[in-house]
Amino acid sequence: MNTPIRVLVIALAIAGLAACKSKEVKPVEEPVRDTTPPVQTTPTQTENWTDPSLLESKPCLVSRVSYFDFDQSVVKSEAMEMIRCHGKWLASNPGARISLEGHADERGTREYNIGLGERRGNAVRDLLLANGGRGEQVSVISYGEERPICTDSEESCWGKNRRAEIVYTARQ
Repeated sequence: MNTPIRVLVIALAIAGLAACKSKEVKPVEEPVRDTTPPVQTTPTQTENWTDPSLLESKPCLVSRVSYFDFDQSVVKSEAMEMIRCHGKWLASNPGARISLEGHADERGTREYNIGLGERRGNAVRDLLLANGGRGEQVSVISYGEERPICTDSEESCWGKNRRAEIVYTARQ
């Protein structure tokens, strides 16, 4: 037999064998099923967020002051749970209205402190809205340095004056 023909026959034989080669079939695995019975829970009494007495009894709603660092309008992490609670209250009580009163310490000009108090009130407002409150429920007013709760000229006193207060004007 001629060499080129021999090579062609061998190539075709190899190709035929490769085409006939069986592929390994993997068995289909059954999904693992959870056979444990579901845990039975007893229904818990859910809080009625429309109950006005919650405003005077639930700790996160009784608390209504958010404090700020010097020259800042970023809400401190300690106030986040309190603000989430008030946002949930506002979401559950569409007729409720609040006023956010922003304050500053005595340092800085009157104009600067009025602006800082407004930024602080708006920071709390934004968090309330993100947690369920609606824009028509919340108003912001700034008193700047005009309504201090402490009048000593020292850091411990200034820290108490750097705040935003939540004041309920309508509860339902």
